[in-house]
Amino acid sequence: MTILNAVLRLVRSALPLALLYIGKLIIDNVVLLSHNHLPDKTHLWQLVGMEFGLAILADALSRCITLVDSLLGDLFSNHTSVKIMEHAAILDLDQFEDAVFYDKLERARQQTIGRSILLSQVMSQVQDLITMIFLAAGLMAFSPWLIGLLLIAVIPAFLGESHFNNQSYALTRGQTPERRELDYLRYLGASDETAKEVKVFDLSGFIINRFKTLSNKFYADNKRLAIQRSLWGTFFTMLGSAGYYAAYVVIIIQTVNGSVTIGALAFLAGSFRQLRTLLEGILSRFTMVSQGAIYLRDFFEFFEIKPKIAQAARPIPFPETIKKGFTFENVGFKYSNSERWANRHLNFTLYPGEKLALVGENGAGKSTLVKLLSRLYDPTEGRILLDDIDLRDYDLAGLRLNVGIIFQDYLRYQMSFAQNIATGKISEQDNRPLIEYSAKQSMASELAARLPAAYDQQLGKRFAEGVELSGGEWQKVALARAYMRDAQLLILDEPTSALDARAEYTVFERFAELTKGKTAVLISHRFSTVRMANRILVLDKGELIEIGSHDELIQKQGRYAELFDLQAMGYR
Repeated sequence: MTILNAVLRLVRSALPLALLYIGKLIIDNVVLLSHNHLPDKTHLWQLVGMEFGLAILADALSRCITLVDSLLGDLFSNHTSVKIMEHAAILDLDQFEDAVFYDKLERARQQTIGRSILLSQVMSQVQDLITMIFLAAGLMAFSPWLIGLLLIAVIPAFLGESHFNNQSYALTRGQTPERRELDYLRYLGASDETAKEVKVFDLSGFIINRFKTLSNKFYADNKRLAIQRSLWGTFFTMLGSAGYYAAYVVIIIQTVNGSVTIGALAFLAGSFRQLRTLLEGILSRFTMVSQGAIYLRDFFEFFEIKPKIAQAARPIPFPETIKKGFTFENVGFKYSNSERWANRHLNFTLYPGEKLALVGENGAGKSTLVKLLSRLYDPTEGRILLDDIDLRDYDLAGLRLNVGIIFQDYLRYQMSFAQNIATGKISEQDNRPLIEYSAKQSMASELAARLPAAYDQQLGKRFAEGVELSGGEWQKVALARAYMRDAQLLILDEPTSALDARAEYTVFERFAELTKGKTAVLISHRFSTVRMANRILVLDKGELIEIGSHDELIQKQGRYAELFDLQAMGYR
């Protein structure tokens, strides 16, 4: 398609000179006929017919070029969006938790839309340059000095546009973090997910005022640059117009003196006018092309970000059956650009088939620990072993396939009921019996039976005919995802926090079946959930302070016993 575009533009670029030259011949023929210097009008009508044919061809080629440009733009936008999603999929979780990374991601996303016409603009530049070469060759044959005058008139404008392009890019790049905040405020101020709290807490005025402050700041900065650009642009345009009319006067004087014919006057004036128009168009488009090229650097800069969690050179297949379990050897982790350790000095073993509960106050490092276990993070210090082999030596895809995680902040996909469950193992999205079995095990099947379209019901309010679920209903759907995957390690983060007492009791009864033959890790603040575990690991400020069964830790009268008693007092 790009080759076709290039061929069409190449042919189209030769037509302006041909039309001008035929126009010159027509005028000269009319002058000669008016003075009876030609025997008949046959040749004149032939020339008119040729010009008519070339005009139709030029219009047809322009429409074909517009069509191909449009199709290429759509392909480019789709292709680059897919590329960004593919690259984002291989990057590390902690990179997504970095503000600088988000700035780069946001700038890359903008290129999938704003720069989709860049190829068209570049091709138009090449087309106009070829047309200019043809027209310049025609001018050179009649009056070579006109070319020099043309260049002198437009070079200052070219330099001015280059300067302001760089200024505009620097301004936009510096505004990226605040523009992300602006988008976030726009979302807060008009979203079904935020409307409830915005109304209850009367936040609309606060959000709108903050939005106005930022948007007015952007407007003032952009206005200042736009005014400077407009003033200098006007000055450079005046120079170009002065050069054009100086040449026009000289050509008229030559025609009056008989040095050139009236047809040649029309040809030279038309060629010079078109050359000037083309050159101004190239300069104007150069602004967009150079901006696109500069901004495109942001696009490629995003792809230069490489994941730190890399596949081993010779990865070991994940064991079909875990034999010795996961061993943490003095494991520590801290986030990028942070001096605080999220986890440190972790030394314990998670045995095959064991149910381990993680207990601790908010910010104790429970979620970080399970992300290390599933290799969403790599330890900053120490190492994690699986069957006495470093976890980093195993095949990453195999590891992820054998780890099933349901996070507390699970996603509520704006998709069908069945698709929401199938995300637990998306390769089985067409396996309806498995989806229905998973829903039954998590008690989500009762919910599906009440929905108008059952398993094909659209969930969420973003799309037409969608149904919104309650927090407890969504949690049943999320739990069903755990049953979809036959993973050897199952991690459940607050699996019953949104369930009522009866539903929670039923889930507990089925927990043994869900985790039968599997290694399981539970994160919970509910000690009724924690007591299902074989051992309980207590964390404080990222470090392990206690580990043992419920009875052992109660007898020890340490931090776990303290937290247990505090929660028990609430029920008494």
